[in-house]
Amino acid sequence: MRRPLVNNKLFLVLVIAFLARLGALFAFPSVFAFSQPGGDIHGSVAYDAYALNLIETGVYGREPGVPDSVLPPLYSTLLALIYAVFGRSYVAVGLIHALLDVCAIALLYDIARRLFPGGRGARIGALSALFFALYPYLIFQNLTLNDTALWITLLHLFVWLMILLREQERENRRTFALAAAAGIVLGISALARALLPPLALLVALWFLFRLSWRQTLLRTLPVAIVSLLVLLPWLVRGAAIHGGFVAVALNGGENLYQGNNRGTVPIFRAGYDVQWSSRPPDAPRTDDPYLNNQLLLNAGLRYLRENPGHIPELLWVKFWVYWNPQVTPLNNLRAGERLRVTADGVVQIISDGDSHTGVSAANAAYQDESLFAVVGRNLHIVYFGGLWLLAIGGAVLSRRDWRDLSLLFFVQISQTAVYLLFHPSTRYRSPTDPLLFVFSALALVWLWERWRGRA
Repeated sequence: MRRPLVNNKLFLVLVIAFLARLGALFAFPSVFAFSQPGGDIHGSVAYDAYALNLIETGVYGREPGVPDSVLPPLYSTLLALIYAVFGRSYVAVGLIHALLDVCAIALLYDIARRLFPGGRGARIGALSALFFALYPYLIFQNLTLNDTALWITLLHLFVWLMILLREQERENRRTFALAAAAGIVLGISALARALLPPLALLVALWFLFRLSWRQTLLRTLPVAIVSLLVLLPWLVRGAAIHGGFVAVALNGGENLYQGNNRGTVPIFRAGYDVQWSSRPPDAPRTDDPYLNNQLLLNAGLRYLRENPGHIPELLWVKFWVYWNPQVTPLNNLRAGERLRVTADGVVQIISDGDSHTGVSAANAAYQDESLFAVVGRNLHIVYFGGLWLLAIGGAVLSRRDWRDLSLLFFVQISQTAVYLLFHPSTRYRSPTDPLLFVFSALALVWLWERWRGRA
């Protein structure tokens, strides 16, 4: 009985992962059953609207028949495909997300197995995969209507392909096939979240730790070229629709401003998300998404330019929000509430029935005394906080293997830097958590080996 389980530990972990997600999907219909009458969408209402409009009109846009580039298209397109085949079903969406998680968990196992040679790599990989499989936050997050499950799969697939590419001893067909595949994944991932390019630059440095300049260039240049070719049609479409260059989507200005304005620090310190920031007085909302993006982009850059003395505090607060063992944001608005920051930096919650755009009944689920607020938040502190501490120990233990394991550090560094520029939350950090858990697994395997050796 024991030997089959040991020899098929990855399969066992994948079964556990799928059953855990399946159980959560049907155990909490009030949270996940958005397609049922009266169901609230936990996640993004916008993705649902884009998918429905794409099916009904064949045009990608928030308004029916009106094309735009406000959000990246990949997840909404996947959602439209699910709706077209299975109908607007929360069960179908949840099952597809669960299968994406299974793929990402399998990739995580092989990433760890390849970075740690010998039987030790398989043990670390299996334990990392198990931590991912049972991670409460991602079980919940990846069953809601958002792109996290898709993004995690693309992130792990890119990291896995980079490892395979660096393992190639010489340039041949397999080498260039891997480079092309990595370029396709890099380009496609930008159509979900344009976050991998900073990591791709650091990956080139990681190649240089083991390979020559020539070998690195011959492997990474095709990745860059193919990724740009994949992105090109979408970039041309955006320029044709909006009359100017669109870097994948028109939400970058909004995200930059939310993370860099006079209310950012007070709002974060009060435990709320900066998506509820008030617009700057000199950037009134317009019906033109391109102009709206430019106004907010300029407002965020202007704040940084005019307040250099505030930047250290701003970065520290955002860093702590990003890496806090608690689930952030700590608080949320209810329907009928809005947030205001006074001139002296005091956050006020006003209940006058005039909500911020986007506040819905689903938001209150993370504020009221619900199962998530009472149990989920405390469970996350114990689960992620414990693995976070173990990961620090594992990182120290792995210092001699930095040339290979620095890839995992580069993942955390690049994604942290991106969200320090814009604005952070647990949802934005969580896709990289499974790769952090590799170090947690290393620490536990090291402790087991020490105990076994003494025994």
